[in-house]
Amino acid sequence: MPTYPGLSAEAFKHPLDKQAEQSLRSVPGFDLLAKTFIEYFYERPQNIFLLGNNIKVGPRQYSTLYGIYRECLRDLAIYPEPALYVNQSPLINSYALGQDQPYIVINSGTLDFFEPEELRTVLAHELGHIKCNHTLLIQMALWSMGMAQMLGEMTLGLGNLVSTGLLYAFYEWRRKAELSADRAALLVTDDLRPLTTTMMKLAGGSYRYANECNVDEFLRQVEQYQQLEGQNLNQIYRFLLYNGGQGAFLSHPFPLERFYYIKNWSSSPEYAKIRQGNYARTDAAEGSVPVNTQSPPPDEVDSLRREIEDLQEQINRIKNQKN
Repeated sequence: MPTYPGLSAEAFKHPLDKQAEQSLRSVPGFDLLAKTFIEYFYERPQNIFLLGNNIKVGPRQYSTLYGIYRECLRDLAIYPEPALYVNQSPLINSYALGQDQPYIVINSGTLDFFEPEELRTVLAHELGHIKCNHTLLIQMALWSMGMAQMLGEMTLGLGNLVSTGLLYAFYEWRRKAELSADRAALLVTDDLRPLTTTMMKLAGGSYRYANECNVDEFLRQVEQYQQLEGQNLNQIYRFLLYNGGQGAFLSHPFPLERFYYIKNWSSSPEYAKIRQGNYARTDAAEGSVPVNTQSPPPDEVDSLRREIEDLQEQINRIKNQKN
């Protein structure tokens, strides 16, 4: 497996990830939310929960998984080692969170469903989030959604801000952040096939009929999906599907869309240069969320509310066109 000593996240971060993060940070109210988050959020309760309600992976606990994990850490030049936990759940899922003490949680159902090289893909993907410093922003998004109602009463109507314009910006960024994490997975595996089978399983894999899933057919379906890209109406439908059109916001792009992006990157000159050792290296601690701790002036809050109202009108207009 390839290794990338001194690798910086800037070497592989997806441009859409950078663009969406910049847009998120520029939304009026982001600094206010970040300031409130830092004041009220603590990592220690979550660490206690993880230790008490999960299995911590190590040399004598899930040793095969730990061996794969250690190789991923080496390949992506991540130090110190984030904690890795296995959670008892049949759902296919994993996630990375935490800032001062980042960690990864992988569900037991994921261990049962994926082959070893697919697990390498999953672990490298989550480590990609840590490497790119996504975890604090993800934690902010999760926290802000859960606390929106209370915050609305405490901090200048922040709950309303979170539930509209800022929420859209967070979800847009979260989906784009997945593209960077997928790139980290490809760097570690140096093989498109485990990413192909992983995405296929995420889209509609089956334990019982796994032998009837065909990779070539999946690749043809990817191309079929991308042919819809150029049609304006389909773009509107996709926007609605991603942003609450079926009752919930989606935190990840569709698996076929994710695979399309990573497949294109696998044949790019940029990827080839990294593989040859020609990549940006880190010379400082990467990532933090710079926060303006000053309370926003009243005119900024009023401006934000007006922008949110305009955004809501646009969303309603699109929904009406659909109907």
